[in-house]
Amino acid sequence: MTNWRTPTARMLHTRLADVLGDKAGKALARLGLTTIDDLMHHLPRRYLSGTQTTDLTEVRAGEYVAVVARVARCDRHGSGDKGRLEAILTDGRSRLSATFFGKGHLLDYWQRQLSLGVKGIFVGKVGQFRGNLQMSHPDFIMLEEDGRIVGRADAKHVTMARQVRRSGLVGIYPAAAKLPTWQISECADIALLLLTDLTDSLPDSVVADEGLLGLIEAFEALHSPDSLERVEAGLARLKFEEALALQLTMAYRRANRAGESSPIIEPRSDGLLAALDARLPFQLTGEQKDIAAQIAADMAKPTPMQRLLQGEVGAGKTVVALRAMLAAVDAGYQAVLLAPTEVLAAQHTATIASLMGDLEFQARLTTLTGSMTAIARRNALDAIASGGARLIIGTHALLYDVKFADIGIVVIDEQHRFGVEQRAVLTDRPGNRPHVLVLTATPIPRSVAMTVFGDLELSTLHEIPAGRGDVTTQVVALQTHPAWLARVWQRVHEEVAAGGQVFVVCPRINLKDEDVFLEAEDKSPSAAAVEMLRQLSTGPLSDLRLGLMHGRLPSGEKAEAMARFVDGETEVLVCTTVIEVGVDVPNATMMVVMDADRFGISQLHQLRGRIGRGDKPAVCLLVTSADGDSLAAGRLRAVAATRDGFELAELDLIARREGDVLGADQAGGHSTLRLLRAIDDANLIGRARDVAERLVAADPECADDRLADLVASVEQSDWLDRS
Repeated sequence: MTNWRTPTARMLHTRLADVLGDKAGKALARLGLTTIDDLMHHLPRRYLSGTQTTDLTEVRAGEYVAVVARVARCDRHGSGDKGRLEAILTDGRSRLSATFFGKGHLLDYWQRQLSLGVKGIFVGKVGQFRGNLQMSHPDFIMLEEDGRIVGRADAKHVTMARQVRRSGLVGIYPAAAKLPTWQISECADIALLLLTDLTDSLPDSVVADEGLLGLIEAFEALHSPDSLERVEAGLARLKFEEALALQLTMAYRRANRAGESSPIIEPRSDGLLAALDARLPFQLTGEQKDIAAQIAADMAKPTPMQRLLQGEVGAGKTVVALRAMLAAVDAGYQAVLLAPTEVLAAQHTATIASLMGDLEFQARLTTLTGSMTAIARRNALDAIASGGARLIIGTHALLYDVKFADIGIVVIDEQHRFGVEQRAVLTDRPGNRPHVLVLTATPIPRSVAMTVFGDLELSTLHEIPAGRGDVTTQVVALQTHPAWLARVWQRVHEEVAAGGQVFVVCPRINLKDEDVFLEAEDKSPSAAAVEMLRQLSTGPLSDLRLGLMHGRLPSGEKAEAMARFVDGETEVLVCTTVIEVGVDVPNATMMVVMDADRFGISQLHQLRGRIGRGDKPAVCLLVTSADGDSLAAGRLRAVAATRDGFELAELDLIARREGDVLGADQAGGHSTLRLLRAIDDANLIGRARDVAERLVAADPECADDRLADLVASVEQSDWLDRS
């Protein structure tokens, strides 16, 4: 339970059930709203005006909507005790029917009400009947041309009527069938009455300097608006507060870390690092040299390095990380590389061993994974505990019952795959904290990096080292050219005949698996690796050596399947996205992605990065049955048009919004940003960062209760550290 310091924070975090009663509290909790603060941030998705008409072409079946529309006609069907009333609603171009069932006196009443005004506000769920959109028993109030209400509004419509009379605006909230929009509005009105006399949650100087509305003013502007301009001002205030809370948290983390101690590690001219540099078979790029210098400068300080190294697929992050690790080994410390999967750990081990040659034995390179035999694991644990192992690579196995001698640096590959507590096992150590270098092969837009990784210094590798083969990408559109699939398998034969190897990537493992790929716009089942292997091995690729790789294989079988592919025994590897990150097979020159429309932009870019890692040109074929005019087909064309991962990351962020990027599926607390949109609000986030730096400099101990509560509001949510 967070110990809120200010009366404002304590009131905002009062349980709705305590204010509105258990029944309302439970109903709101189903929408994820448990506190007054949650409710105040649950904003209308749009505001309807009684003087405007809704575009009915935007209405979709299955949606719960509120529309302002004219009543074109009202037809009554049936007689006696039961009948049906059908009102045809129109925006002047499109139509939507509103149907009511009931006894004669009810139909009489509804028909009279519908005839009182020229148009009305209709609220309900949209369904389909005989191919036409229809609302059954929508709630409604009728309006004059100028938006004034006519007729009687019963108790159910009191809130909506009051909004229209007051400002002509009706806020339409994200709602549910058992908790309609006007009931949410009524709850918000009650909550607003409780907040009237509270002081602001931001320092007065910040409110004045940034030209913001006060907190309560902002809530009123959003939940009880008198103009759309006021709505915008209220939203600007809440967005800035969210951005400032986030940046304050980051700024205090950076400040606190500056007070911690870490090993001072400086490069030696006669150590392993110098020996590695002398034997590298290639020249480091200019960017690699610059970032290596940044890392060396960080590690030479008595405070812990916290740096994020992001790089294009194949940009050479591993050699940069290895140089930092060897500098730590030269200084007498252990260096640990934490990888999310055994496949990736094995790839790192093979890559580093290849780069080091006989230096590997001097560094006493040691690997620890969950699939090792008991004897091999015990030997590795003994070497790590005694300090005999200096360069250590492993998976989650490094996080459990492992004693280290003295860690100087921890390199975390794809840290979002590890939980906060897991990473802390290695980084939160007694005495000196190790330096931390985070690697990611997913290009991160500046706005997201500033939001999610704001407590890390950022380094970026754009350049691809010389000698890498070019990769061309083509979309294979089966909807318009179904015969092209046969040409795909012919092209695979040609690639293998030329000495190359091929990945065939499928979205699923088995046909019986649930198809949960949300990128798809159609509901047809996607390709499955096990079935694809059977089809290819008995059909178009029966004369080639095929292998299978997916996440459910036992660790030993996965390692064996990859080893056969690396050694060239397997010519075509049918697989899932288990090979998405870190797999390095220089002889892999072709990739076929089946049902490519099922993947996101960044994921396709990562998959494509598995080929073209040698000196031969490579080709990636994105096979799809998606409609050529669909958004999915547009994503594939975007991937085919460029290999710039940062450009694609921006497009991916636009397409997917922040949900997936920031970890929307994490459990507990708020899973993502509330109102901020990293790509849209980058300038605002940057401004909040500047303000946060000034506030932390003026109050390094966070003595101001308002600042402490802002930081607490972020730290109670677990998505930030997991992202």
